[in-house]
Amino acid sequence: MKKLIFMFLVTVASVANAQTTIATSATDISPLLIGEKIPGITLKTSENTDVNLSDLLKKKKTVLVFYRGGWCPYCNMHLQAMAEAEKKILDLGYQIIAISPDAPENLKITKEKDNVKYTLLSDSKGELIKAAGIAFEAPENYKSLINVHSNGVNKSFLPVPSIFVVNPESDILFEYISPDFKHRITTELLVSVLKNLK
Repeated sequence: MKKLIFMFLVTVASVANAQTTIATSATDISPLLIGEKIPGITLKTSENTDVNLSDLLKKKKTVLVFYRGGWCPYCNMHLQAMAEAEKKILDLGYQIIAISPDAPENLKITKEKDNVKYTLLSDSKGELIKAAGIAFEAPENYKSLINVHSNGVNKSFLPVPSIFVVNPESDILFEYISPDFKHRITTELLVSVLKNLK
């Protein structure tokens, strides 16, 4: 019996630990699953003010986008595509929030460059990215880049590009996670998913 209790506790501890550690590669992540909750972690706006994610999620259903940073051309193309589809997404009753390890001042640059009107948030410390289970150890050739774009806060991790569709109670309704950063969900497919979730 003691052995069973010990094994149970080890399993619970390892599952909890999976949500706070950084995977060794993009294919080794342990993301939150559909039905689980996105934690209410405090992030920074582009104006460098604190905002609790739960407070934003309470407003309406949300398309939560995690991207590597404004320095990533694939991320920029995806953010632009989301900006072009924003009216359709808003019309379906959703808001868009995009999160990266970039420092707040770099969010402003991305907003202007990619013509983004939706909310961009900074998670330079990676608290939410790690809690979502999508953080992994950045390859060496990216470390100086992410260090610069996070203003020295992030020296080691990247998020796997991901989309979570979340209800106002922070429950995950749908997710699309691609360890290959060159592949993103199309906005056509995303809009179709959102219509079916209504």
